[in-house]
Amino acid sequence: MKPPRTAGALLALAALVAGCGLGADAGSAKRNETAQLQQGAERADAILQETLAAVQPELKWNHGPSSDAGCTNALGNTTGMAAADRLIAVLTIVSEQRRGALLGVIERAWKERGYKITSVRKNPTFPGIYASTPDGYSLEVKVAGEGQFFLGASTPCLEDTGIQQPTSKPNTPDRPAPYPRRPDVQDEFWSGTTPAAGS
Repeated sequence: MKPPRTAGALLALAALVAGCGLGADAGSAKRNETAQLQQGAERADAILQETLAAVQPELKWNHGPSSDAGCTNALGNTTGMAAADRLIAVLTIVSEQRRGALLGVIERAWKERGYKITSVRKNPTFPGIYASTPDGYSLEVKVAGEGQFFLGASTPCLEDTGIQQPTSKPNTPDRPAPYPRRPDVQDEFWSGTTPAAGS
């Protein structure tokens, strides 16, 4: 389990990325108090699966580690709420020439679903895109070591009921190697070494 999160800081951040400032609708925080963490984790899983489904040709992937952390208030006291993180490790080899195309596909898919792009990391080696959903979930797609793509989704603070592992079935077998298991699946399109048309 990860260290506790500060609920106040999370709520302030959520308000800022939603463009609402610190005067965010208190009703949304109230609604979160009745939502359970397991339900939130399942919603995060569904967002990640929707994102993967928007990518063609399909990516080969497996689950990264799931985690959850208790939320605390401004005084550092526990609130009985927690947030969960879900992670997808892409095992398709995405060439440097095709990274921009994949980032673009995911960004467009998020925008089409009404998600807000909150920031873009324009690092040429480790680019990333970050977004938020209207119901308070934080999303990311980023390039890490060896050009590996990761997709992540984090819940807002919800009633702490604990979480189970994702039930969505990966389209690659488990690798016995230590995490992260680096990409090892060639793809005729995503592994191509020429820029994608229109990118």
